Amino acid sequence: MVAMTKRVKTFEVVFNDPSKAFYCSGDKVAGKIVVEVSEVTRVSAMKVLGIGCAKVEYAKGKQRCREENEYLRYEEVVHLDDQPADTDGSVILRPGNKYEYMFGFELPQQGQIVSSYKGKFGYVQYYVKALMERPAQQPLECKKHFEVEEPLDVNTPDLLSPTGGMKEKNVTCMFIPDGQVSLNAKIDRRGFCEGEDICINAKFENTCSRIVVPKAAIISKHTYQAGGRTKVFRQKLSSVRGNHIISGMCDAWQGKSIRVPKIKPSMLGCNIIRVEYALMIYIHIPGSDKLILELPLVIGTAGLGSRTNSVSSQDGSVSNASQSWVSLRMPSAPPSYCDITRDCRLDQPLTPLLDDFDGDDSPIFMHSPTFQFPPPPAYTEVDEEYNGNARMLQVC
Repeated sequence: MVAMTKRVKTFEVVFNDPSKAFYCSGDKVAGKIVVEVSEVTRVSAMKVLGIGCAKVEYAKGKQRCREENEYLRYEEVVHLDDQPADTDGSVILRPGNKYEYMFGFELPQQGQIVSSYKGKFGYVQYYVKALMERPAQQPLECKKHFEVEEPLDVNTPDLLSPTGGMKEKNVTCMFIPDGQVSLNAKIDRRGFCEGEDICINAKFENTCSRIVVPKAAIISKHTYQAGGRTKVFRQKLSSVRGNHIISGMCDAWQGKSIRVPKIKPSMLGCNIIRVEYALMIYIHIPGSDKLILELPLVIGTAGLGSRTNSVSSQDGSVSNASQSWVSLRMPSAPPSYCDITRDCRLDQPLTPLLDDFDGDDSPIFMHSPTFQFPPPPAYTEVDEEYNGNARMLQVC
């Protein structure tokens, strides 16, 4: 609906299925132009345009970068049914009547159109615009936007295959070598849909003298191209973290999961706007740059095909976890500590914990104070300490 003149009371675009959330390539966009007038009005022509375009615009210093791509251009002159028209095609609209101009057109085929998008420096939008031309007057216009979502199937052999990698970093302090930090990570596939869990298998080793923290995050990368320039906008969407790893120790993730949040699918077919995702597995090293490994992801549209691979991988992880718990040599119940009468208060404060965010506020070196703990009664303990999916081991 647009602001009307006194002569035109109603002028709007109405789709045949207002509840339809989005359209796909090859779908038909159909509807009507509804017109009501307050005075006798002559309409020389009623035009309907279907427009779809991608646009990028941002400032680079004093220069303004702009770029446009067109994906839909449809134009038609529509007529009223059973309404007498003059020889020039014009019609007379009278008050008290509702006039409906019907229209319909098909969207381009797959590969010739991209999904709707709205980002920081650009957008892809689709709309239907109606133009009412009147003699000796400026034409009136109204428009109605609609969403396009191109299907992206992630059940392809390429996206169902595992991917992984490894990274290592030599850590220095004041140009003096201070050991090494390394990670080796793998995921069972690259293609996911919103709401699915990404299971991470990884090993982290720390031979430097600092306390390091392994973390993982899903990040989005939006790339905009205009005027021969490229602008990239990165954003962290969700994250998980592991246990602190002290010097000379390592940590292992066995099926540690991070859930894909509610996000738009990957957009890979547009020439000037590109939306990509990645799983970033990294180690936070106080006083040094992070050690980062990025594994590319493709986020597809939900409801495409069966996710038997996802289900089987989850069943496998549950099965492995069950076997690992069965294989543990569970200790006998520890004896009672109620007979211990020594004072258990600490003479010195505890070593501070690392905060759960990326920053340089954590200590570079670990200084453990001397505690006065009473010796506990002897009993059999398990050789390896399990904490959820993580396992702390001595570095060989």
